[in-house]
Amino acid sequence: MLFKPDSTDDEKSTAPRKRSLLSRLLGRMVSLLITLVILGGLGYLGWLAFQPKQNGGGGRGAGARPDLPVPVLAATPQVHDVPVYLDGVGSVKALNTVTVRSQVDGKLLKVNFVEGQDVKKDDVLGEIDSAIYQAQYDQMVATKAKDEALLANQKIDLARYEQLAATNAGSKQQADTQRALVAQQEAIIKADQAQVDNARATLGYTKIVAPISGRAGLRQVDQGNIIHASDTTGLVILTQLQPIAVWFSLPQQQIMRVNAAAAKGQLAVDVFGNDGVTVIDTGKLTGIDNQVDPTTGTLKLKAELPNTSYQLWPGQFVNVRLKVETLPQAIVVPTSAVQRGPAGTFSYVIGADNTVTAKPVTVTQQNEHEAVIASGLTTSDRVVTTGFANLADGSKVVVGKDDGPPAADLAPRKRSRNPDGKRGAQGEGPSKDQGKEQSKDAKQDGQGGEHRGRREHSDGDQKGQTGPAPAPAAGGEQSGGAAKAQP
Repeated sequence: MLFKPDSTDDEKSTAPRKRSLLSRLLGRMVSLLITLVILGGLGYLGWLAFQPKQNGGGGRGAGARPDLPVPVLAATPQVHDVPVYLDGVGSVKALNTVTVRSQVDGKLLKVNFVEGQDVKKDDVLGEIDSAIYQAQYDQMVATKAKDEALLANQKIDLARYEQLAATNAGSKQQADTQRALVAQQEAIIKADQAQVDNARATLGYTKIVAPISGRAGLRQVDQGNIIHASDTTGLVILTQLQPIAVWFSLPQQQIMRVNAAAAKGQLAVDVFGNDGVTVIDTGKLTGIDNQVDPTTGTLKLKAELPNTSYQLWPGQFVNVRLKVETLPQAIVVPTSAVQRGPAGTFSYVIGADNTVTAKPVTVTQQNEHEAVIASGLTTSDRVVTTGFANLADGSKVVVGKDDGPPAADLAPRKRSRNPDGKRGAQGEGPSKDQGKEQSKDAKQDGQGGEHRGRREHSDGDQKGQTGPAPAPAAGGEQSGGAAKAQP
């Protein structure tokens, strides 16, 4: 028997499903609408933040008021001679480097220097066994003495033959032959003298002497070894450190300037230390290369420095500056006073009514500290050096006093609670009275939260009570704890 399904049951089951689907769609549309509204509000606020203020200067900040003067620092242009330098990078080289080698072969008997010792010219650095060379010298001296005795006898015979020839008691041919023998013997004695000189020089080579004054390097041959004249390493290497040379490079665009300055006189060269600021030695330019390096486009120059304190060492890389000229009686202002805009460089000049005016200036040269002004400023002007964030042409300013550079803290200062409940660094309050009020509030807050601070000791007591502060964690510091300056 077949039964017809009840239609009312199906309608009852599908109705809740439709309502739940509809409610979910409505919920999603509402959330999407709320998100769009929030994003639109944020976009509008951002657009307002980037809009230029209509009632303020072009360079004023968002929170600046046009009726209040801008606090700035000022300086007066100075007039003095300014040197012009060309900066380069170079390396230190010994003025003279000599590899001391032996000129004869033999056994090294003595080494008369210490590694790293300063030696003078003609000091004996080593001694070679001289027995063989002394014997050769003695042999040459004896040969010369024998030939000299033979010459003396021949000269006596010559005198006799000449007397006999003069009286026709002897032949003139015999006298002429004897005269030739005497001349021959004199030539032999000269050859003997040359051999004696050679033997003496060879004997002198057994003492190895320093050819220059300098500093000895590491010993290459130990005492007792056989040393040869053909050895390439030699006994030791001597380097002349006083004076010393510095080779440096300049761009090829500076060739004309350097040559023109060198034609007027000797040029001074300064060498900086490792900090790049302190001048450790000053010397003179001694040579300019005759060609530009095509691989780098630079010109090599050589300077000679006294190096009295041995602060320069061969192989060391240094920063070098070459003085090419001096600008006499130039107008100089701090580099921070020169600003750059779309139309070029300018400076803010403070007028008599403390109103600033932007004046275009022409800068000849500048470095980290000062700039040379060719035109645009006079010594009676006052230029702004600090406080450009809220400054514009025509703004009122109040000039502060620069009592000196601020002292840097060794560590962050202790955090304390301000009267309005905000945190701030200790010592940043506007007056001493506010500082006392802050300490009173902190003490009251600390008395009320002492027990809570004991329970939350591990949390660092982030609410500013003056009870026992937790110890700072290793490797960092807690924002609420008392920070002490390290000595």
